[in-house]
Amino acid sequence: MPSYDYLAIDAGGRERSGALTAAGEMAVRDLLSARGLIPVRINAATRAAPSAAGPALFEKKLSAKQLTLFTRQLSTLITVTPLEEALRSISGQADKPHIRRIIGNVHAGVVEGKRLGAALGDEPGSFPPLYRAMVAAGEGSGAMTEILDRLAALMERQAEVRSKIVTALVYPVMLALVALLIVTGLMVFVIPRVVEQFDNMGQQLPMLTRITIGTSDAMTTYGPYALIAFFLAGAALIYRLRDERFRLRFDRWLLTWPLIGRLIREVNAARLARTLSTVVANGMPLLDGLTVTARTVPNRAVRAACLSMVEAVNEGGSLSGAMRRTALFPPLLVHMATSGEQSGQLDEMLARAADYMEREFDAFTTGALSLLEPAIIVVMGGMVAVIVLSILLPIMQLNTLAIS
Repeated sequence: MPSYDYLAIDAGGRERSGALTAAGEMAVRDLLSARGLIPVRINAATRAAPSAAGPALFEKKLSAKQLTLFTRQLSTLITVTPLEEALRSISGQADKPHIRRIIGNVHAGVVEGKRLGAALGDEPGSFPPLYRAMVAAGEGSGAMTEILDRLAALMERQAEVRSKIVTALVYPVMLALVALLIVTGLMVFVIPRVVEQFDNMGQQLPMLTRITIGTSDAMTTYGPYALIAFFLAGAALIYRLRDERFRLRFDRWLLTWPLIGRLIREVNAARLARTLSTVVANGMPLLDGLTVTARTVPNRAVRAACLSMVEAVNEGGSLSGAMRRTALFPPLLVHMATSGEQSGQLDEMLARAADYMEREFDAFTTGALSLLEPAIIVVMGGMVAVIVLSILLPIMQLNTLAIS
């Protein structure tokens, strides 16, 4: 059936706008009248139809920051205004077209009579399954404001963890990149010019100088090919990571790394504990909450372990026992889950475990960076010193011959 945009007046004289799907304009008028609205304008909707290839591949979605802001705004507005008006206000004040479009579609779904959780499902790219499930639980329990507040707090905490990870990686990566560029520049542009001065010496060059010249020649000759091969390998890896079986093996391999593996396990375990604590606190059954939460874990190996936990809990096992059998989660998380199950305070214990693991992550990254940054500087300085020494040795040799 076609869709129609409408503008109507309610019993209080306020304007109402939205969209309805009906057989015709008369059917739209009947629907509006049944809701106590007086139609002012009804127009056929001009929404673009999806392409044959499916949903638009290049349509923008809500970012994590935009979704958090939307959640905060909605939790505030629904305390003082109906849900429909709250959505319309948020859509109207959005400064980006794709945000207005997404929230406008949700608003249209609510106006058509859908529950908010179902209306959010019309934009699955912007509202993940966990988000929709928690909103649906809030609608069922009548605690929508509280659940939206918890959702916003959860997303803000996750954003904080992501920010810490990025902050921890940006400086050493940039430092290593600058060091690599400096050494490459010396080897490709400086050494070949210096070598020209040594061609007419008629003396055998020192071993260190010959090694440096050979390395420079190799980088000059084969460097472009190596760079192309590197980018092709990276593109091939990105393509292969789309295959879930390969991604599972790759993520499992990452967990075996001495330091990186520990960091990945801590971050994923903290995310699982924080999210599961939130959904359980909102009244969602443990099995349902664990099912939805498991799919939010980024690492595929840890996600597979979480899904195996779902099966174990579904068969009557305990959460802590299922965690222990995976052998992937920190002992502290297993212990806190056991205590939470025994005391009936699972959500609180999981939240405390998440707090501890996030603090441990902060301490770990701070300590690792305190060692990594000077190590990069020392390595870069050592390489530059070797290059400079390889240039000075022939000059010193030539001066010695001239004096003798």
